[in-house]
Amino acid sequence: MESISNLAGRQWLSSQMDFSTKDGLTKVEAIKNGRCLRCNANVYAQLPSGKKYCRACIGLGRIVEGDYLVRNEQEINFSIKANGGLTWEGELTSLQAEIARKLTENYVDGRDSLVHAVTGAGKTEMLFPLIAHCLAEGKRCCIATPRIDVVNELYPRFQKAFSKIKIGKYHGREYQEPGLEQLTICTTHQLLKFFHAFDLLVIDEADSFPYVHNSELHFAATNAVNDGGQRVYLTATPTKDLLVSVEKGKLRKLKLKRRFHGNLLPVPKEKLFLRPFLSQNKINVRLIKEIVKVIEAGHPLLLFVPRIDQINIYIDALKKEPKFSQIRISGVHANDTNRIEKVEKFRAGKIQLLVTTTILERGVTFNHVWVIVVQADDKIYSASSLVQIAGRVGRAKTDPSGLILFCYHKYTKSIRDAMKQIREMNK
Repeated sequence: MESISNLAGRQWLSSQMDFSTKDGLTKVEAIKNGRCLRCNANVYAQLPSGKKYCRACIGLGRIVEGDYLVRNEQEINFSIKANGGLTWEGELTSLQAEIARKLTENYVDGRDSLVHAVTGAGKTEMLFPLIAHCLAEGKRCCIATPRIDVVNELYPRFQKAFSKIKIGKYHGREYQEPGLEQLTICTTHQLLKFFHAFDLLVIDEADSFPYVHNSELHFAATNAVNDGGQRVYLTATPTKDLLVSVEKGKLRKLKLKRRFHGNLLPVPKEKLFLRPFLSQNKINVRLIKEIVKVIEAGHPLLLFVPRIDQINIYIDALKKEPKFSQIRISGVHANDTNRIEKVEKFRAGKIQLLVTTTILERGVTFNHVWVIVVQADDKIYSASSLVQIAGRVGRAKTDPSGLILFCYHKYTKSIRDAMKQIREMNK
């Protein structure tokens, strides 16, 4: 490590590095009163020695009774850059500009914000003025999101928009040495490595797995912000706990019902199937017809299936169909080591039909894409998940509409609620 200053705002196990004798560092018991001080989980599991250890955050290094956490709470003064280093030359719409103005106003007032905006509203661009304001004051900012794919999507956009600022990028699939960046983009799991680091923390896709309903990650998000810092939550489908915080006055809610191009959300079509979607490795004829319509229309297709083990079955069945002999087909899921490469190939048009799980339900943008959800009645699809999947379609100004097809055997509450939410946002 070049300098201990590179670890400002971070915490780590003393067994990994013990610089606790240096100024600005503190050393605390890692497990206290039966709870882990890194993630706040209840510690119950035992080693053969009888010592307890934390299972919840073991992926960051095992914490055992008797271990210590070292925290670096050094104050860092970043160099002041005009306009916070913002070099973005785009323009916000009047609706976006109003949200951006209120976000900055809330930050100045010391208030946390919830941005409830439809998918494709341009939430990322609406953040630019707020982040520029924070950085212009020499303060430190983080954008955290539950999904690796979203980190990979956001990072180049912020690099381009803030070309004068060094930006850190951290997630579990791409190791980076810890650095002292004024702006950090990471997964919410990475927040477990920070302590009182940020003056501004943005949680993007706040309703998404694995952050949603995860008390350890919520604890990490709280600890990562310094005592005077603020938080902003972004989502198209706010969770009950966020709405309760709004009602209690802990959050100021900002709502945007229109996409950046001003058009309505495409409303999904629904199709009841009586026979199985897949039988003896053959795809339902009616489903094949729907897929053919998309391909013949010249649109790339995201075909969502509920489970990972179904991906290759569908791919093999599709490749047996003569109508798809010239179509480039692939599949992607959360554990796919080539997932980033496949997503980029799909974006570039080198793959025309991508069979996927909910890993691509949010945070990624593909031009002109259409969507078919197989087994939309499966329990894995919540209302918010279906809304997010539908939000992949019609994001381009030149192509604001398109097909979203929910295929099901049973009309579920999730499908009904998703349709209701989309129609309400269109009012």
